[in-house]
Formats: sequence, C-alpha cells, structure tokens
Amino acid sequence: MLDVRTQRAIALLVAGCFFMENLDGTILTTAAPSIARDLGTSSTAVGLAVTAFLLTVAVLIPVSGWLTDRFGAKRIFAAAIAIFTLASILCAVSSSLPMLVAFRVLQGVGGALMVPVGRLAVLRVTPKERLIQAIALLTWPALAAPIIAPFLGGVITQYASWHWIFLINVPMGVVAFIVALRIVPDFTAEDVPPLDWPGLSLSCAGLASLLVAASLVSGVGFDAVWFIGSLVLGIALLGAAVRHLLRAQHPFVDLRVLRVETFRLANAGGSVYRLTISAVPFLLPLLFQDAFGWSPVEAGSMVLFLFAGNLAIKPATTWMLRRFGFRLVLVGSNVVGVLCMAAMAFLTADTSIVVMALLLFLSGVARSVGFTAYNTITFADIEPAEMTRANTLNSTLQQVASGFGVAVGAILLSTGFSLEAGLADGLLLPYQFAFVAIAVITLFPTIEAWLLSRAAGHSVIGAR
Repeated sequence: MLDVRTQRAIALLVAGCFFMENLDGTILTTAAPSIARDLGTSSTAVGLAVTAFLLTVAVLIPVSGWLTDRFGAKRIFAAAIAIFTLASILCAVSSSLPMLVAFRVLQGVGGALMVPVGRLAVLRVTPKERLIQAIALLTWPALAAPIIAPFLGGVITQYASWHWIFLINVPMGVVAFIVALRIVPDFTAEDVPPLDWPGLSLSCAGLASLLVAASLVSGVGFDAVWFIGSLVLGIALLGAAVRHLLRAQHPFVDLRVLRVETFRLANAGGSVYRLTISAVPFLLPLLFQDAFGWSPVEAGSMVLFLFAGNLAIKPATTWMLRRFGFRLVLVGSNVVGVLCMAAMAFLTADTSIVVMALLLFLSGVARSVGFTAYNTITFADIEPAEMTRANTLNSTLQQVASGFGVAVGAILLSTGFSLEAGLADGLLLPYQFAFVAIAVITLFPTIEAWLLSRAAGHSVIGAR
C-alpha cells in the first residue's frame, strides 16, 4: 500500500485532470459566436464541437476499463493525458469547423480515458478509511468547472482569443503527464475478456451518423437527402447495436440491467431531462451575444447565475428527498424547469438584469435538484452484483444525453431561424421557438415522474 502522501498526490492529480475534462465540456459555449466568425460558419454549427466531444467521451467510457485491465493504469492514464493535450493544440490551430470537430473527437478520446481510469487508480490505492476524503477531491471538479466555464470562456475570448481556450490545457497537460508517470501505480487484471468490437463499432458508427445529420440541420446549408440518409442510417446502426448488446456474452455495455424498473425509468426520463437541461447553457450565451449584442464576458457572467443556483441548493437536496420522496421532488423540479425554460423565451435585451439573474438562478436550482434525484434513484434497486454494469451503462447514457442536448438545442435554434425567415412579420423568433420547444420536450420526464409510485426509491434515502 502506498503512503498517505502519495495517495493524496494521486487523488489531486486525477482531480486536476477531471477539472480539465469537465471544463472543456462546456467552456466553448460562450466562445461559439467568436469561433463561428473566424471559421466562417454559424454559432449553432459550432455546437457540434461540443457535441462531438461529449459523445466521444460517452462511447469510450466503457472501453476504458477494459484497456486499464489489459494494459495497466499508468500507461492508459498517461496516454490519455498525452492525447488530450495534443488534441488541445490541434483544436487551437483548426482553420475550419470540420477540423475543429475532428480534433474535438480526438480530445474526447483522451477525456474518456482520463476520467474512469483516473478514478479507478484512486480507488485502487486508497484504503476505505480515507475513501470519503478521496472521493470529495474527485467531486469538486464536476461542481466547479461548469460554474466558472462560461465566465472563463468569455474572458479568454474577449481579452485574448478563443484559441487560448484550448492552449491553456497544454502546460497543465505536460505537468500532469510527467507526474502521472512518476506516481501512478501500474496494475493490470488477469483473465480479461475480449473487447466487444461489434458492439463498439455499431454504436460509434450509429452516433457518428446522427452527428452528421445534426450537422446538416444546424450548419449553414441543408441537404434533405443527406440528412434523411444519415438519420435513417444512424437509427438502423443503433438498432443493430442494441440487438447485439442484448445477445452478446461480454457486451461493452450491458443493456440487460434496464430490466430493473427504477433504473429503466431514471435512464429514460432522466436522459430526456438531462438532454433538455443541457441545451439551456448552450442557448443562453448565443441569445445574450447574437440577439442582445452582449460581450462574451457579459454573457458568461450572466450564465454564472444558472450554475450558482445549481451549487447553492446542493446541501438541501438530501433533506428534500427524505422529506417529500422522489416522486414529488422529481415532479417539482421538472415543473419548475419547464416554467423557467418557457420564461426564457420571453427574455429581451430590455429585461431587467435582476429578473434575468433570478430566473437563471431558479433554473439552476431546479436543474440541481432534478439531477440529484435522478442520480440517487438510479441505483435504488440494483443488486450489488450488477452495480458495475449498471454504473457503466448509466454513465454512458448520461454523457450521450448531455452531448445530444447541445445538438438538439442547435437544431431547434436553426429550425427557428428557418421559420422566422418564412414569416414577413417576424413574430416567431428563433430563440423563443427553441426555448418553448425544449420546455415541451421536458414534459415527457415530468409525466414519467408523476407515474412513479410514492414509495419509489425510499430504500436509499430512509424515507418513511
């Protein structure tokens, strides 16, 4: 067993890498208009760079465990840092949107390996009596990064250039790579099952086809034939992937755990909820900059209130679940979220800054409560023997939902622009259409939450 100082150093190293990965997942949203101007495309199309990163992380998370068992934690973790850092440089020098998206995919490969492999390394070297402190260190990047990302992205874009959003990763990546080689232990596993190449290939190809379809809608031009072809191909490939994963002996994600009702419900409505909620931080900076004419710093500063509400309510969420139960908490958070999304459709440049800040803060509160409730009920009825498989599938579905949330936001906004162009009076504004549409979509998880039994998930919160 390693000494306490080394254990803490490994946890701090992994936490720093988590911070980089979480930051890069959201920091581009504020810089989207500036990137669009430089690359000669639309702000909505730049959302594909965010989606590509998040979807790549989602698909490759299940593979990271197999790679660690097969080749060792030190090698994979160090390789992940190197890939992430190199891809950051390539993103910074991109001269077109396809180049940026391609290098974001490469960056996502590094991010997908950094997160689970780093967490596994910490869990392997930390004794149970110090596990709470170690997990606390690994949790703060996920809370802090989304809060500062919009503001940091705005500051970098306004006072330097959007290229530095990626270049700031380079010195951190170089230091992390050197430290990882020195302190991360190298452990492997015996009797590693073969990697599920058919399931992985079908899933990657299916998601890639859907990403192409999204790019055709949210980009500058639109080709109906290519869009329909890409959409149908993506759905067919994902259908084949699901069929394979249900039959394979060692699938790279095990869909059979969806037979558990609470797990299935949390990952159905929960995924839709995460999808629509993830669209909001993408749409708001575009509304503030492209429609209101705000600077990147002003837009990023206002979005801070969304994530401030997210963080402020955290201490009360456990009490709320124990006092009211999952059903009422989920219904309440969904209803408040729907109302906030609908209210965002009526924001204008003349709206009071105080009103905007309060609306975003309340939206962040609903977002945080909903996320906590869904994450907690997910594993309420999962048996210990199925926990690893359920956790892998849940992590994958959460990342896919977050990635497609940005894509759906971009598609709805592009559709709104198309509808507005066909109206002489211009009553249907693109942002109004997008916010109302995601509010309507969020009604699905609201209805599903209402159908939950009152006693659902009480075993994990000790409710009466």
